[in-house]
Amino acid sequence: MKFIALLIGAALASASPAKHEAPGPFLNQVDDQTWIIGNELWNLTQGPKYGVKLFYKNHDCVGDAVGHYASYNGAANDLSWSSASIVKRGSHQGAKYIDVQFTAAEGEMHWVIFSGLAGSYQYFVNRALPVLGEFRTLWRLDNTTFPRGKTSVRDEVLPPLSDYIAANKIQDETWLRPDGNGYITKYDLTDWTRKQTYYGVYGNRFGSWYINPGKDYYNGNHLKQELMIHRESATGDAVQLNMVHGTHFMVTSADVFPDGKMWGPWLWYLNDGSKEDAAKKAKKEFASWPYTWFKDEAYQSRGSVKGQLVLSDGRPAANAAVFLGDNHPNKTALDMGSDYYYTSYADSKGRFEFSDVRTASYGLQAWSNGSKIADVTTSFLHNDVVVTKSRTKDLGRLKWAVSKKTKLFQVGDFDRTSYGFQYGGAPDQHALVANCPANLVYRVGRSKTSDWCFGQTYQGNWTISFDIRDRSKHDAARNATLIVSLAGYSSGASSTIWANGQQIGNLTSGAPGLASDPSLYRSMTTAGEWRYFEFEFDAKKVLKEHGNEVTFQLTRNTTWHGFMWDSVVLEW
Repeated sequence: MKFIALLIGAALASASPAKHEAPGPFLNQVDDQTWIIGNELWNLTQGPKYGVKLFYKNHDCVGDAVGHYASYNGAANDLSWSSASIVKRGSHQGAKYIDVQFTAAEGEMHWVIFSGLAGSYQYFVNRALPVLGEFRTLWRLDNTTFPRGKTSVRDEVLPPLSDYIAANKIQDETWLRPDGNGYITKYDLTDWTRKQTYYGVYGNRFGSWYINPGKDYYNGNHLKQELMIHRESATGDAVQLNMVHGTHFMVTSADVFPDGKMWGPWLWYLNDGSKEDAAKKAKKEFASWPYTWFKDEAYQSRGSVKGQLVLSDGRPAANAAVFLGDNHPNKTALDMGSDYYYTSYADSKGRFEFSDVRTASYGLQAWSNGSKIADVTTSFLHNDVVVTKSRTKDLGRLKWAVSKKTKLFQVGDFDRTSYGFQYGGAPDQHALVANCPANLVYRVGRSKTSDWCFGQTYQGNWTISFDIRDRSKHDAARNATLIVSLAGYSSGASSTIWANGQQIGNLTSGAPGLASDPSLYRSMTTAGEWRYFEFEFDAKKVLKEHGNEVTFQLTRNTTWHGFMWDSVVLEW
């Protein structure tokens, strides 16, 4: 691909001057497959696939790198642009702008270029994308101009290309460092899709940033994670990804998109490398969303939703994760991606509100996010939430049914993450799960949550030891339920579950509900794709008053694969 970009750059050497003197935004057509776009501050030469020769402050920010493009399901499906035109002209707050549309068979890529803006707003409109898991736009930029990368959780120099030694490659996009101390992998530079404010690559003189204030076009829920930046291991390009629909840490996400599904607008922003300036710009963009200058009827047709979640035991659903997604869903919240999605959290009284929601019918979901309802193992669903333009849909008090059973123990907060466990929520790091032991004993009433490790990858026994303090309940008990909530699971690991030496269940690689997500072996320490299991057994026959044990015996393992824990609960 780099060779293709070099050929394009050489062929267009005389077509794109280092500085364009146009007084405002422009589109110039060079030939049937070449266009130049930009304004008085920057310009880009767009070929049939790749945008190269990005000039800003008289400097080519792409250089020998590939440049800008859009693709789906990997680089084998880069979009080809057949035409370009200005589809709208306008002005906003005294600044003129043009909307340049590049057309491909799959859809339309738009650049909304304002006079005086270093960068451009971008959006993509679907016309014929296939069923897919990954769709992205991205920049591959000059690695000497942009040596560093920043997300909301990391800010560091990208590894030099010389450190990517073929003999040291241990799995996809992961290498042992030349000195043998740790690993290099692009997956360490992952971020939470719906929490990031700005991210990009930068150096001492230049910075290239993505600012995505509106996140309703992303797939997934609160726990959606995606790649943001990395070093291209084959060429050394500095890569700035805009994964608007991604699956890097999911089992799968094969979505069908309606004609007209729109991703964006987001802002691609150029500056002098200042993170402070990028943060200031991001704050302004977030305050301006949804953009009033964007004259699209469906985009501007929005309402709001509010309500209050109250548990059936009378408690408010404090800090619950609340999600507006598919109506009458047939997939999990993380797996949704065909339409538009909204995330929020309830306050201390269980009240929630969504503003600027596109008009449509939604399903409202909620689940425990730890905190005061960390013991709640059930989820909530309320369908047929109809959002109408410029109106607020007040759902009132919503009753959330919770278990009436008595808990014998709970290890870890129920929040679909590994927070609280040893290494849980640590900075993303390849092979951190290898630090967790093969054998572990957790003693209820004595052990701390952090004594349980966030992931289990080695063959061995992890045991929860507990007593039953209420003998009368033991005498009357019949069925007990062991609830196993996993924050993630990577295939190749199987576990047999024992209670006092009797098998009560198993978690077998490849079984229903245990398809693989890549979280553990791709550096994740907090979450992958959430799983929930219940195992019932006869408590009167199996349990006793003192010295009970529930054991997870890992009988099969694969390096760095296994179980990422959320919570283990025994109730009757």
